[in-house]
Amino acid sequence: MIGVDGKQLGVLSLGDALNLARANAVDLVEIAANANPPVCRLVDFGKYRYEQAKRDKESKKHQHANKVKEVQLSPKIDPHDLGVKIQHAVDFLCEDMKVKITLKFRGREMAHTEYGFQVVQKFLTEIAPYGHPDFQPKLIGRGINVMISPLPRNKRAKNPRGEDEVESSREVEETSPPSSNNNNNNNGSAVRIERPDKSEPREKSGAFANNPFAGLEVNR
Repeated sequence: MIGVDGKQLGVLSLGDALNLARANAVDLVEIAANANPPVCRLVDFGKYRYEQAKRDKESKKHQHANKVKEVQLSPKIDPHDLGVKIQHAVDFLCEDMKVKITLKFRGREMAHTEYGFQVVQKFLTEIAPYGHPDFQPKLIGRGINVMISPLPRNKRAKNPRGEDEVESSREVEETSPPSSNNNNNNNGSAVRIERPDKSEPREKSGAFANNPFAGLEVNR
């Protein structure tokens, strides 16, 4: 038996352990069932669960710090698309994740790499309140790469969307079914498709379909 203060109380019977837990207004928790004898501890179980959840949350933060998310850009990216990419990067940085920016050139775009650097610099300027580049943007092969690390929490701006909105948007993206282009029914009701009755007599294979002379009488 381990007491509330963490000291060992020796081997006790189940009844004595329960009476001791009631006397201290705490719970009797078994922490090592396979030991001989089993090891129990006197602890406030509600407080214990709260502290455990807090430790798990802190460990997840460290795991996020090791994750790297990639955002791909192009020299001719649309301003609206650029804004969406910036918001995604802000969401990742606010969750203590690193962001890798990759801008790729295609074909003759390599002749004007300065446009690509302008796009990357604009991206870095927009996310400056949330993260900082580990190094200056570099041209490697046919692309520009830069790694962005999140700022410390006390120096980082708050996410304008908020944590709840970010989580809800991700749930919608993960659970939304793919749209169908063939669904033209607005009220969502089922559409019944009429099929020809197989019992109806068919025309003979030798007859022409839509014969314009079918209704004429022939005098012989």
